[in-house]
Amino acid sequence: MAEINYMSCDIETYSDVTLKKCGVYKYTESRNFEILLFSYSINGGEVIVIDLVNGEKIPLEVISALSDKTVTKWAFNATFERICLSAWLRRNYPEHFSSYSSNNDTVGNYLDSYSWRCSMIWSAYLGLPLSLEGVGFVLGLQEQKMKEGNDLIRYFCVPCKPTKTNGGRTRNLPKHDMTKWNTFRSYNKRDVEVEMSVQNKLAKYPVPDFIWDEYHLDQRINDRGIAIDMNVVEHAISMHERSKNQLSKEMKKLTNLDNPNSIFQMKQWLTDNGLETDTLGKKAVAEMLKDAPEDLADVLTLRQLLAKTSIKKYQAMQNAVCSDSRARGMFFFYGGNRTGRWAGRIIQLQNLPQNHMPDLKEARNLIKSDNYDALEMLYDSIPEVLSELIRTAFVPKPGYKFIVVDFSAIEARVLSFLTGEQWRIDVFSNNGDIYCASASAMFGVPVEKHGQNSHLRQKGKIAELGLGYGGSVGALIAMGALDMGLAEEELKPLVNAWRTSNPNIVQFWWDVDNAVKTAIKQRTTTETHGIHFIYQSGMLFINLPSGRKLTYVKPKIGTNRFCGESVTYEGIGTTKKWERIESYGSKFVENIVQAISRDILSYAMQTLSDRLICGHVHDELIIECPMNESLDNICAKMGRTPPWMKGLLLRADGYETMFYRKD
Repeated sequence: MAEINYMSCDIETYSDVTLKKCGVYKYTESRNFEILLFSYSINGGEVIVIDLVNGEKIPLEVISALSDKTVTKWAFNATFERICLSAWLRRNYPEHFSSYSSNNDTVGNYLDSYSWRCSMIWSAYLGLPLSLEGVGFVLGLQEQKMKEGNDLIRYFCVPCKPTKTNGGRTRNLPKHDMTKWNTFRSYNKRDVEVEMSVQNKLAKYPVPDFIWDEYHLDQRINDRGIAIDMNVVEHAISMHERSKNQLSKEMKKLTNLDNPNSIFQMKQWLTDNGLETDTLGKKAVAEMLKDAPEDLADVLTLRQLLAKTSIKKYQAMQNAVCSDSRARGMFFFYGGNRTGRWAGRIIQLQNLPQNHMPDLKEARNLIKSDNYDALEMLYDSIPEVLSELIRTAFVPKPGYKFIVVDFSAIEARVLSFLTGEQWRIDVFSNNGDIYCASASAMFGVPVEKHGQNSHLRQKGKIAELGLGYGGSVGALIAMGALDMGLAEEELKPLVNAWRTSNPNIVQFWWDVDNAVKTAIKQRTTTETHGIHFIYQSGMLFINLPSGRKLTYVKPKIGTNRFCGESVTYEGIGTTKKWERIESYGSKFVENIVQAISRDILSYAMQTLSDRLICGHVHDELIIECPMNESLDNICAKMGRTPPWMKGLLLRADGYETMFYRKD
């Protein structure tokens, strides 16, 4: 065999653990996990299929290459291949497995991602679909992923239900249907062929090396995982069941319904009692509670408690936790391919409920000790307590503490810096409160958080959160302006006041709109505020200060519903399908600001990469630290301004804790 420089591969696997629900790390821990088929191509050559189930062996040169850092391994969603092959090597060829763990780290069971490249990340970087089938379709490849794949995976890769027809077996093997198995072999081979075609097609748009560095750090964080206090999780789940049973009994007593959890029965009961509604959603119930008579209010309140879905987070923790009590694979690199931001997976740390309880530690101790009676006696609502305690299930490993650190108003700072909105920059320079300052600029009076005109701060806050990217009345309503006590007739004047006090930001929307349209129309390069817009080979690229690019596929100028000129491009839309998406100046500004904020977070992660980062949420890092680690030191490193954004005023604040919480 010739010297191996690079390799493309794809595997088919079996496990009795549900991959989608539990993640690949837990999936490979099952004693029943195995690799069925291994297809590979060496240096771009012919694709070889190894049928491991039927006794075929992977050549030792290929096995050795899997842990050789000088050999580049390519796969679509390479995390899956890398983690599965790590488990397989440890079991079958331990002499060829080498981890990349350092002292006190928890990444030791996996192959180093350094020599791995992921063609799914390449696709995401270029604004393409995140599925091999989708990429092949959009690129119009000659080789397309075989459509039989899903059925074959269901047949061979997951347990089957025992029936009389199949003789009571719980798993389908090749011998049970050799025709399907031979098709499965072809499917496995085709996946590698399509992956290689994707790489060839995208070759003129390479992913920069620094993005691969970010990817490798992301993989290390995912491999490290975050520890979960399973005592909290298991007791929370059992307490939820006990509380739910009690609430259901109480609801049945009040309504005489057979199934008070039934939306249909509950809506009918409310109608019979003079309260008609089309939905029992959280917002609708909250609205009805405002003026519902006492007897109906009691029922609606119980309905809200029964409908709380917070328990699903605990169940997700239970599903994902590995044998060492750590959850891995929680972060999806480039999951937001419009901005390159991370997306959450499985437990979804990005949307955990906030906590506001002053006695969080005491309530948590009651959960840990499984003291349901005390919890019921001390708190009005057990579901509410369980919801607030979700974050506290994440803990540092023994002998360590969490340092949680985040950026202060990162998007507002980036937007102010790009536009040169000096009054805002001055606020940040003086460590001021941007919400107070915004309200003061809008209404022309001094506003202090706990002082004069403090009632205006809320208006400043809602304006800052809703209006920076061209939003108007609808954006304020979506941000909850009406729920915060603002009247609908106040909203339009609020929009006008904010825009009047931020003329540079408003101008930035129009300048970006013009730069994008000119680049597309003239198929050229334009620039505004230090951001470059490049039309090239049917793609629009936006060059960010970091050197990263945002990509928009097949952009063109069209007409919007208001008969005005607009930009459209192809991408994954709100329907989760590949479609043409409409955009405009302020929306591109939102993408740019969020993308730059993401790059600043990534820079901070690189700066702190010698620490044990075990989680990140939006603009926040969760770091496992020795007890003597300095909080000030971590904050100072986090707050370093990247060299490509000189002059930007950053600030990072943090706190120490023995369990994760929102400070």
